[in-house]
Amino acid sequence: MFNLTPSSNQFIIQKNGVEVFLKREDLLHPLVSGNKFRKLKYNLQEAKKQGKDTILTFGGAFSNHIVATSAAAKLSQLKSIGVIRGEELGGENLEKTLLQNHTLRNAKEMGMQLFFVDRETYRNKEKQSFIEALKNKFGDFYLVPEGGTNDLAIKGCEEILTEADKNFDVVCCPVGTGGTVSGIINSSYEQQHILGFSALKGDFLKDEVAQLVKKKNWEIIIDYHFGGYAKVDRTLIDFINDFKTHYNVLLDPIYTGKMIYGIFDRIEKEEFTKNTRILAVHTGGLQGISGVNKKLIKKNLPKINT
Repeated sequence: MFNLTPSSNQFIIQKNGVEVFLKREDLLHPLVSGNKFRKLKYNLQEAKKQGKDTILTFGGAFSNHIVATSAAAKLSQLKSIGVIRGEELGGENLEKTLLQNHTLRNAKEMGMQLFFVDRETYRNKEKQSFIEALKNKFGDFYLVPEGGTNDLAIKGCEEILTEADKNFDVVCCPVGTGGTVSGIINSSYEQQHILGFSALKGDFLKDEVAQLVKKKNWEIIIDYHFGGYAKVDRTLIDFINDFKTHYNVLLDPIYTGKMIYGIFDRIEKEEFTKNTRILAVHTGGLQGISGVNKKLIKKNLPKINT
């Protein structure tokens, strides 16, 4: 597909007899980092196998998945179409949108054709009638679902853990759609316990993941969503900024930042037994920080230091 820079494990902290290492999946590729690379790898190979020259996918105005798909498609010499939630962002407002929105501007620069739809229409993204309407408009394409999770994405995420990770007792991963953590569960070693830290409010992700895996060595932690998907507060912002200062690693506030906060909190509460070795997976998503910072400024909250 395109060149992959191998990820590495970075030691972070030892406290209360627990060691934490960070798997730097965010360093895989400058444009298609973390779990997005893993999810897209086999999907793009399949698109070419099927003779398709265009990838179509869905996302919001600040979607990491949209940027990653546009870049990966370009690097793979494929065309890309992004169906974007928010009709008001397109049309006569497109120039203003691209000027203000780093995510969509990057996607367009990568050659992605942006198609804006209203929120009600966007909710039909999984309906076959809507997919057929899109094919009538754009011609044939290879469909990648919103967020990128499907069987081939899980296959790609199974490659996150390697033989070098065998000696970790606990592997932690942020959870959004469940694809990444499912791949990690599938490829985990018998003695390992997998903790998925949900970025969404509610416990429904347990059922989602249970449908994708057969192993039982996992659980979904639902205590560190900070109010729900894409919700942040001053506590989380301060934690991310302090982490950057101490470890020279930038965390995204949607996924990895919440997971690392949760791990540190559980260590403080001595919820891990002594001598536990933890591997936390940094799933990337850093390009979205600029959009988050714009929202923080409007709320008179401090920005995330990049």
